[in-house]
Amino acid sequence: MNKSSEYRCVFNHIDIDGNGMISPSELQRCIGLIWNQGILLEEIEVAVELSQGNNGQLGFEDFVGLMESAKEEEKLEDLRKTFRIYQMDGTDCITPKSLNRMLNRLGESRSVDECVGMINRFDLNGDGVLNFDEFKQMML
Repeated sequence: MNKSSEYRCVFNHIDIDGNGMISPSELQRCIGLIWNQGILLEEIEVAVELSQGNNGQLGFEDFVGLMESAKEEEKLEDLRKTFRIYQMDGTDCITPKSLNRMLNRLGESRSVDECVGMINRFDLNGDGVLNFDEFKQMML
């Protein structure tokens, strides 16, 4: 089953009345069943509105866009966690020294000079360290 078919299957399951649109109340019911907790209808309505839903409802394309954006947010959070592992010097960046220490911990022994070279390849602003945006560019 390809991704589009999987999304269609989930969409059809949530679309209880079968009208080809997911209403906020249908989405609220489904989310409540999945996470076993109550979610305010107002929160769902805001999510639908932000996703450019048609007349306050989600069509299939809106639903796919909402699902894909959630995956992107998850990827970004995973990147942030990874970035924090490498930034050991109390700064908001990865320095050659912090990269060297982390690589050594991972069994990838490199000299600080080699780490300088690795950072320079992705150091877009030339400050000798990697900020999160540069790290994200490198990883994606």
